[in-house]
Amino acid sequence: MVPGESPAPDPAREPFTVLVRVEEGIGIDPAAFTEQAFEILNDPRGWGEIDQVSFARTSDPEAADVTLTLASPATTEELCGELPTRGYTSCGRVGAVNINAARWAHNADAFLAAGGSDEEYRAYLLNHEFGHVLDHWHEHCPAPGERAPVMLQQTLDLAGCTPNGWPNP
Repeated sequence: MVPGESPAPDPAREPFTVLVRVEEGIGIDPAAFTEQAFEILNDPRGWGEIDQVSFARTSDPEAADVTLTLASPATTEELCGELPTRGYTSCGRVGAVNINAARWAHNADAFLAAGGSDEEYRAYLLNHEFGHVLDHWHEHCPAPGERAPVMLQQTLDLAGCTPNGWPNP
């Protein structure tokens, strides 16, 4: 667990409390990951306005709505259980978002091939998986050349859409 507490920055919205864990030995600084994750989660382009939520941080597992875990591909596969990651993808479901550290560190081939940046991919990765926790389902590319919906599985294929990390761009 990455220790620390921070309140939800927008008190007008429902607080959504997150506990952060980073697997030891994966070569990613837990504090830096946590800071970047909350910058993405509370960005105005994120889920806040759409779902009227604001993301808070806790060190208390009992107070958490969701546990965000950054882990090796093998650990991510194990944590995702019945949602197969093939050691490549991440997953989000009720109470848990599991991010594949290899994708966090090195992006995804399909996203890179479509012109996406590491920064945009990290935003996509968190927003897509938290979208599942917030009850959003996968979407399709509306038309080649259009901005990909954040719930399109951009790690695997953009189907002609342009990369996008945000639900509310």
